[in-house]
Amino acid sequence: MKLIDFHLLFWQAQQRLLAVLDVLTSMLKTSAQLRLENLALRQQLTVLRRSAPKRLKLTRADRIFWVWLRRVCADWKSALLIVKAETVIAWHRQGFRLFWTWRIRRGKPGRPKVPQEIRDLIRMLSRNNLGWGAPRIHGELLKLGIEITEPTVAKYMVRHRKPLWVLKICTGTNQRDLLH
Repeated sequence: MKLIDFHLLFWQAQQRLLAVLDVLTSMLKTSAQLRLENLALRQQLTVLRRSAPKRLKLTRADRIFWVWLRRVCADWKSALLIVKAETVIAWHRQGFRLFWTWRIRRGKPGRPKVPQEIRDLIRMLSRNNLGWGAPRIHGELLKLGIEITEPTVAKYMVRHRKPLWVLKICTGTNQRDLLH
């Protein structure tokens, strides 16, 4: 019994020593040897792809590896065989979307609201000055020191249902009043 234990222990030590030597020799390989090894691995992947089931099961770690490789290696597509390049790009985009979804949910979602006073001021200016459009009202608000964009002004302006010339006739204003 002791002889079997000794042989088993000797065999395990021998296997570990061979593994360490394999690691050391792989670190000292030349560029040509690494290329040949790479070629052999690619050939094996081709065989695997040809004989494997239609859908490979990839883990999250596999996906993260390929997205990382896409970012750090310019020639990443040539090493890719088990999935399509478009799939890796889709994973990258999905990660980008997940990051920004997480980032937005941490803080307040969306743009800050325009205060009610400013919305009321925009509506009052557009009601009292029928000839003024969003650019003019925007300019007046900027003169008052209110930082707001022109599309936001247009969003909160009062929408007139009748054309301007009908309003001019009904209100009795002349063209000079509309332009100034």
